[in-house]
Amino acid sequence: MSSNLKNHNYSDTVNYLYGLQKHGIKLGLENPRRLLSILGEPQKSFHSIHITGTNGKGSTATIIASILKENGLKVGLFTSPHLVSFTERIRVNNKEISEHEVIELANEIRNTMQNTPSLSSVRVDSDPSSELNPTFFEFVTAMAFLYFKRKKIDWAVIETGMGGRLDATNVLMPEVSIITNIGFDHKEFLGETISEIAFEKAGIIKPTVPVVTAAAHPDALMVLEKTSKNCGSELHIYGRDFKSTLISMDEKHMVFDYSSTNPSMAHTFSLPLSGKHQLYNVSLAIRVCEILAKKGIYLSNETISKGLLNLNLEGRLELISQIPPIVIDSAHNPEAAQVLAHAVKEIFIESRLKKIILIAGIMKDKDIEGILPPLMQVSDTVILTKPKGERAASPEKLKESIKNLQTENNPTFSPLLKGGEGKFTPRLVTTDTVAEAIESAKALWKEGYIILVTGSFYTTGEAKEYLNQTTGVLSRLRE
Repeated sequence: MSSNLKNHNYSDTVNYLYGLQKHGIKLGLENPRRLLSILGEPQKSFHSIHITGTNGKGSTATIIASILKENGLKVGLFTSPHLVSFTERIRVNNKEISEHEVIELANEIRNTMQNTPSLSSVRVDSDPSSELNPTFFEFVTAMAFLYFKRKKIDWAVIETGMGGRLDATNVLMPEVSIITNIGFDHKEFLGETISEIAFEKAGIIKPTVPVVTAAAHPDALMVLEKTSKNCGSELHIYGRDFKSTLISMDEKHMVFDYSSTNPSMAHTFSLPLSGKHQLYNVSLAIRVCEILAKKGIYLSNETISKGLLNLNLEGRLELISQIPPIVIDSAHNPEAAQVLAHAVKEIFIESRLKKIILIAGIMKDKDIEGILPPLMQVSDTVILTKPKGERAASPEKLKESIKNLQTENNPTFSPLLKGGEGKFTPRLVTTDTVAEAIESAKALWKEGYIILVTGSFYTTGEAKEYLNQTTGVLSRLRE
């Protein structure tokens, strides 16, 4: 392809990257290894911490990066997906990659693919007959690693895209591996049972590299213990080797006690996040700090405390509007929805006597009938909507899923009955877009209500972007 890549603007570049999604999801390491090889193996230029799990990866990764940064280290952070801008995925010391740098890196990688003799048949437009057809995630992973090398970072905290064993990020040789938890998600790729999914997640475990996990399911732990033993890797388990106890919590932060097998680490910390589920994520991060201390990277309790207090994490029970109060959370599988429902009940309903207007937009390849029930149980009104993109389920499909749940013979339905009425208690509203859903919620809102947007990163991202465009509320909240 002879087009002048230098003339590509940011929009062209991002469209090219998203266009690689036409190749779907390819689980395997051959492509990323070949791609990184022609780029000079950038992943070998920094120390890394590798994170997988069903939920909590992004939170855990961001917490660790914040603590390492507080210790004076230059830290890269690679997470996915993003909420509003592609640049959120790649950060150094919490500063997003610039749009100009995205253009430069993408162009460089495409040119390198063109000009490498061993890949002479590779076409920049990724024709199916080419030898190397990087997927969206493979290409973006290579971009992140090359960017981190150019920025001469000390450490990178890397989140897997999906699974672990065959994920593009699994070319790393990390200092610590983290498996946050293991539940049901991406079953079409990772397996139908907890054991099968755990096997894929355990694929990030490397010989003699310590492993930290908050997985609790017996079948998952059995797989992790076996894999760790076979690799000669020390396994650190939440609840056995380290734990946290909640002291207090409100809608904006929590205070907790951390303790572990190392008595000197016992300390009371404050975290600017809410929801008891974050205790697992922050505990994993602190345990990693203990392990790094043994490797010569000493992180004091004071440094950890400052790292936690300076944390900037979006999309997790995040307040994005004051009046009306709008909270977003990117729960997108049944386990995350259940955790979110518990958090909402505890933080807003029981303690503050608030009622919930729920805006739900879910991808059609997700377990819709597993996601909706716990969220509907805590909601007074449910607005079904659809974010942009072909993957999104239509409001009609969501409504049909609710009808399926209202079948008396469906075991999922029984907990949602109220007084044997045989119907869900919330009233239902459907809208075609996230913007319409927000406006509908605003029209229904009155004092004592909170608007909760969830179901997908795409839904919460659109909500955040729409509010920023229409009211500038994000700018005010950040000032």
